[in-house]
Amino acid sequence: MILSVASQKGGTGKTTTSVSLAAGLARKGKRVLLIDTDSQANSSKVLLPNYQKIDSEQTLYATMLERKPLPVHDTSVPGLAIVPAHILLSNTDIELTSAIDHREARVKRELEKIKDQFDEVIIDCPPALSWLTINAFTTSDKVLVVVSPGYFELDSTVQLGKSIQNVRDYFNPHLQLAGFVFTMSEPTINSATSLKILRQTYTDDVLTTVIPKNVDIREAHFKQQDIFEYNPASKSARAYGKLIEELFDV
Repeated sequence: MILSVASQKGGTGKTTTSVSLAAGLARKGKRVLLIDTDSQANSSKVLLPNYQKIDSEQTLYATMLERKPLPVHDTSVPGLAIVPAHILLSNTDIELTSAIDHREARVKRELEKIKDQFDEVIIDCPPALSWLTINAFTTSDKVLVVVSPGYFELDSTVQLGKSIQNVRDYFNPHLQLAGFVFTMSEPTINSATSLKILRQTYTDDVLTTVIPKNVDIREAHFKQQDIFEYNPASKSARAYGKLIEELFDV
């Protein structure tokens, strides 16, 4: 499965979810490719200890802007490879404004050449609708929408739903919704109310697994580790383990 992990708003746990799904699947023996399409490159910085030494030609920038093959790097997690992002990806929309040669499918075209090397592909999307997000959705089988507590976070799901439908209409009619996963859950009224509204609004599309807010995630990222390496007994690790079981046949 090629799965995009998406959110129209930053700070929802999208990158944490991408890294945790990819690393968790790899630790279960799957061959996994994580494609980082977010110009902030947070997934890349967590999984590549030498990220600061990687130039733009060794990142997704080369594929998106120069139409070169996907640059795949091994990570510190056995079985997990990554196509890293670069800050210059923030220029993608400007650079592709006048492009007419399948600008929505540059990732898909290159992934087709190597996808048989992997069991699963996870795409970490930027927190905005852009040509990077459109490329991710055009490439994917399914989209996992990450939602955290709050009014604006819930409101952003409406726009993201429209974006998914637009990609279905124009570029990828087979794109499916994997579901909504509620993240950064806390024992507060705001969190409980947000989850209730999400389940009332989307009913069958909200996944059972709820990801708690946990300091172990931040500490793991600071040490450039995934949560399963840093603290496999933590609440977050157990929750992401359940999410993997809910989404994948493992």
